[in-house]
Amino acid sequence: MKQLRAIGIAIIIWILGVSIYSVSFYIPILQDLELQANILLSLGILPIVWFASKLYYRTKSTIKGYYLGLVFFLTATILDALITVPVLIVPNGGTHYSFFTAASFWLIGLEFIAATTMYWYTKVFSIKNTSNYL
Repeated sequence: MKQLRAIGIAIIIWILGVSIYSVSFYIPILQDLELQANILLSLGILPIVWFASKLYYRTKSTIKGYYLGLVFFLTATILDALITVPVLIVPNGGTHYSFFTAASFWLIGLEFIAATTMYWYTKVFSIKNTSNYL
């Protein structure tokens, strides 16, 4: 696995995810703006992670999607701990503890891993296995 490439792509995913989360507060649709932000982030992160997986696997990497998803999620988690929580959550009355124990955080993390794993099984693994029979 090309670690720097995976981490670089994960940073782009994190930037786009934080942007979706932040912008959603300026478009009030639901009364609970935090719930709205989490819903939009969980819906928006799927195509972003799918495209990021596509971008990563252009180089014919052999890493399984599960491990790439873990790299994406762990990188985003570290950036959340260092930047997102102190800049966006703490000023609004939240804490690191409340952020990292929220079910929505872990569900979105599960989406990271599931999306990359699904991409790997549908696009990378299937191509690799079918080329052996040709």
